[in-house]
Amino acid sequence: MPTPHATPVFALPAHLATKATPALTAADERHFAAVEASTATAVADLEAQLDVARRAGVGQGQEALERDQLVRHLTSRLRVLRRSSLDLCLGRMVPASGDPVYVGRLGLSAPDGRRLLVDWRSPAAEPFFAATPADPRGLVSRRRYRWTNGSITDFWDEALAPGSAGPLALDEDSALLASLAEGRSGRMHDVLGTIQADQDAVVRAGSRGALVVDGGPGTGKTVVALHRAAYLLHADPRLGEGRGGVLFVGPHRPYLAYVADVLPSLGEESVRTCTLRDLLPEGANAGRSPTPRCSG
Repeated sequence: MPTPHATPVFALPAHLATKATPALTAADERHFAAVEASTATAVADLEAQLDVARRAGVGQGQEALERDQLVRHLTSRLRVLRRSSLDLCLGRMVPASGDPVYVGRLGLSAPDGRRLLVDWRSPAAEPFFAATPADPRGLVSRRRYRWTNGSITDFWDEALAPGSAGPLALDEDSALLASLAEGRSGRMHDVLGTIQADQDAVVRAGSRGALVVDGGPGTGKTVVALHRAAYLLHADPRLGEGRGGVLFVGPHRPYLAYVADVLPSLGEESVRTCTLRDLLPEGANAGRSPTPRCSG
């Protein structure tokens, strides 16, 4: 049994006191204690593996390439674990039969092999994003968390189908509406905590051929495209270490700076980014085309 936190994970404000009851939060507190302990173990293990890999004497060619790929993989996963805490967990879903399944930014297992978090990009996590009351995907309920400085400051339950889902905190407002009410900052953030079924369908669509997503300003096209890039690196067998990659092309450098935090927060740091000018031989010195049809 994991040791409970000295400080509760749930730090709900006074106006949400009706949610701050053990009936609604105790099971999550126990699960997060296990996540916290396993994360600390995973960080220590990764640090040890990375130290061994960096000290290992390697030759040239394929051996050196494989060592460098291992170092990049270990470093990337370690960075994700270090930059997050319990907010690795996005939410939980309760199947019609079985125990709750917690969905995270990456997968995590306890030392005994018990799955604590399923990676958001895995097929096992898809119902969490795709389920609706009209198509519950085998789920009874879903819970999404709002994290602030390592604590849960709000959460939202959705009843997706009749069944024994235990006590729920049902709100008139959803996690999506709450996120829309938040002010904008100088950086774009991921939307894993509030991604909707139609957005998830775009993220997980097949990668053969072109996929065109159309919509007006502010409808989420860019952030969904970034989530799709992270998903494809995980799911497409043509991508990954030693194979293909993903290039994200933006209109200009300030735009790329605005979206720079999204992919690392999704557990991916191997996506290359550039502007349209970077694709030209002239680079930053490229000027507008004198042809009206090409100048836009």
